[in-house]
Amino acid sequence: MMERERGEREREREREREREREREREREMREREREREREREREREIRLTSNSASY
Repeated sequence: MMERERGEREREREREREREREREREREMREREREREREREREREIRLTSNSASY
């Protein structure tokens, strides 16, 4: 009986660690997406500035 309870608690901890890893992956994906968005914004600013400078 106690062996089974210990096994269940261990599986629950493993599921919690898996959920934590999943949240970490999602957070990293969102951070990379924000970084790409900032990069696109900088490129657009550079293009706008260089276009207006050539007029």
